[in-house]
Amino acid sequence: MVSALLKGQQDPQFSQTMYTQLLINPGYAGSEDKICAYALQRMQWTEFDGAPSVTVFNIDAAIKNRFGLGLSLENDELGFDKNFKVNISIAYKQTVGKGKLGIGVKWGVANSAIDAVWEAPDGTDGATDPAIPLANSEAMTFLDFGFGLYYKTQDLYLGISSTHLNEPEFEYEKGTPVLKRHYYITAGYNLPFANPLLEFQPAVFVQSDGTNSQLALNAIIAYNKKMWGGVSLRTDNAITGILGAELFKWVKISYSYDFVVSDLIGYNNGSHEIMMGFCLDVKKDKTPEKYKSIRFL
Repeated sequence: MVSALLKGQQDPQFSQTMYTQLLINPGYAGSEDKICAYALQRMQWTEFDGAPSVTVFNIDAAIKNRFGLGLSLENDELGFDKNFKVNISIAYKQTVGKGKLGIGVKWGVANSAIDAVWEAPDGTDGATDPAIPLANSEAMTFLDFGFGLYYKTQDLYLGISSTHLNEPEFEYEKGTPVLKRHYYITAGYNLPFANPLLEFQPAVFVQSDGTNSQLALNAIIAYNKKMWGGVSLRTDNAITGILGAELFKWVKISYSYDFVVSDLIGYNNGSHEIMMGFCLDVKKDKTPEKYKSIRFL
C-alpha cells in the first residue's frame, strides 16, 4: 500500500499577472483613473489530456476620483471540473503620500460543476465507490467574497489581498470539498534607463492558500511605452517569455509562452497565454474661459 498527499491551489494560474490584478484584488479597481478592460485566454499544458483552460474578462473604471468599480468574469475548466465566477469590486481611494491607496471589497456568485463519465478497469460504474457520485453531472452555486488593498504611485505599486474569505463548501453527493481562502502579494516598480525611451519594470507576485505557496519574478523592458518584452520565473514550475505591443494608441495585445521545468515537462508542450485589452482616458480638459473684463482675472 502506498499513500500520497496532494496539495494544490484552487485559483487559476497566470503568467501575465499585470492584467489579472482585478481578479484577485478589488482594491485595484479604478487605480488607473481610466476605463480599462482586459480579456485573457490561458491554455495550460497543451497536448495534456484534461489540461486547464481559463478565460478571464476584467473591466474597471474610476468614479469621481474617489471610488473604483470593477467587474470580473472567469471561466475555468480543468479535467471534468467546470467553474464560472462573476464578481463585482468596489474600492475607496485615499491619497497617501505620493500615491493613492485603494481599499476594496468584492462579492459575487460562483458556479462549480462536475461533468464526467466514470470508468473502472473492471467495467463497473463506480456506484459502490464512496468518492464517486451516482450521477455523471453535478453542479452548485454559492456566494464568494474577497478583500484587498492596492497602493499605486507614478512608478510603484503594492498590493495585498485575499479571495474566498467565506470558504464556501461544495455540497456534492459524495463529499463536501471547500474552496479555500487564498492570499496574494504583488509589487512592481518602473525604473528608467539612461535612454528615456527605455524602462525596466521588475515585479514580484506571491500566491498562497496557506498550504502551498508560489513565487513569480518578472523582468520586463518597455520601449516608448508602446512595446514590451521580458521573462518571468515561477518557482519550481516554469520559465516564461512575454511579448506585447500597444496598437492604435490605446489597444494592447500580448502573448506569453511557459516552458515547463517541473516533472510535467515530458507530458506537455508548454502553456500559451493571449491578452487583448484597452484603457480609455475619459477625463475632459477644461476649455480656457475668456472674459472681456480684467476684473474676472
